[in-house]
Amino acid sequence: MPGPHDLVPPGWPAEVLPPQMAEWERSAVAWLFDLCPPDYRAHEVLRKHPVVLSRFAAHHLESAVQAARDGLRTVRAELGGLVGPDVVDAAIAAYDREGRRLLAAGKQVEMVSAALRGERWVPRL
Repeated sequence: MPGPHDLVPPGWPAEVLPPQMAEWERSAVAWLFDLCPPDYRAHEVLRKHPVVLSRFAAHHLESAVQAARDGLRTVRAELGGLVGPDVVDAAIAAYDREGRRLLAAGKQVEMVSAALRGERWVPRL
């Protein structure tokens, strides 16, 4: 008998119920808002239209990925004379981890966005 995790593609966010379950869209909206700046909650269009919210979340994450890449590229020059090499190395590691986390979240947003548009995932044998 298939479980809930068999109803979604690999990598589906744990915080979001599968689309076949009641309240899935509510869980998707809550998760998407958690990925966005808090002020996004003030926009009625985002609260009323989850597919619009998913696009805002995707664009926000894309910007954050670019910011992490920019920070990673410039961190040595910007911090080299201000902090020790071990702190610069720690900052580089933090940018790298954050960039990977943001990319993974972006992939999850795309999965949720597809489901919000009515696309259904079908497992392959």
